Amino acid sequence: MSGGNLIDSCENCTRQWKNFQHLTKTELQLINENRYEATFKPGEIMLKQGSPTSNALFMANGMAKTYIEGINGKNFIMSIALPGRLIMGPGAYVNSRHTYSVAAITTVQACFISFDIFKQLVRVNGAFAESLIEDISAKSLRSHIRMVNLLQKRMSGRLAEVLLYFSDEVFHNDEYEMILSRQELGEMTSMAKECVVRILKELEDSGVIYSDSSKIKILDRKKLIQISEKG
Repeated sequence: MSGGNLIDSCENCTRQWKNFQHLTKTELQLINENRYEATFKPGEIMLKQGSPTSNALFMANGMAKTYIEGINGKNFIMSIALPGRLIMGPGAYVNSRHTYSVAAITTVQACFISFDIFKQLVRVNGAFAESLIEDISAKSLRSHIRMVNLLQKRMSGRLAEVLLYFSDEVFHNDEYEMILSRQELGEMTSMAKECVVRILKELEDSGVIYSDSSKIKILDRKKLIQISEKG
C-alpha cells in the first residue's frame, strides 16, 4: 500500500460516489479535508474483517473483492467492488467493526473518509442520509437474493449466475478477462475448485461459453440464462 493524494478534490473527481451530489459545496469541502488516499497492489488487504470502522472507503480506480472470512480458512466472496462504490458494512452502525474483508484484485486507488465526518453529514443532511439508506438497502437485497440462490440452485446454476454477473454488472460485455482464479470462483459459488473446473468444461463442451485460464466468452447467452434460472 502506498500513500499520497492523486485526486485534486472531491468536487472534481470523476469517480466520486454518486450520492455526493446531495452535499453542498461546503459539505463536500469538509469531506475533501478529512480524507486520504491509498494505492493497493493486487492481493493487498484494504479492509480486514473485525477491524474498527474508523473510515468509510470509496473506490476511485481498480477492482476489489468483498468477502467473509469463514471457519477453517473458508472464504465466501460476496461481490466485486468497482470504481465509484461506497464500501461500508452494517457493522459501522452496529458494533463499529467491519463485517467483511476487502482485498484488491487489480491495482486499486481508494479514498478513506473519516466515519465521524460521514456520520455528521448524515445527521444534518436528510437527502444524503436517505441516499445512504438506499445504498445499504440495495446491497442487503442483493445479498439476500444471492443467499437464496446459493441454497436453491444446483452448482451449474450458481456458476452460470456468476458468469452473467461478471458480464452484466462488472464488464458490461459478453467477453471479458476472468479476474478471479478458479479457487475464487468456487468461493463465490460455494463449491470446490474442482467442481468449477468441471462445470466450465461442461459449459464449453456444450457451446455455451468459451473459456481459458484468463478469459470467458459467452457464446449462447440465452442458454446460459436458462441454466442460471433453472439451476
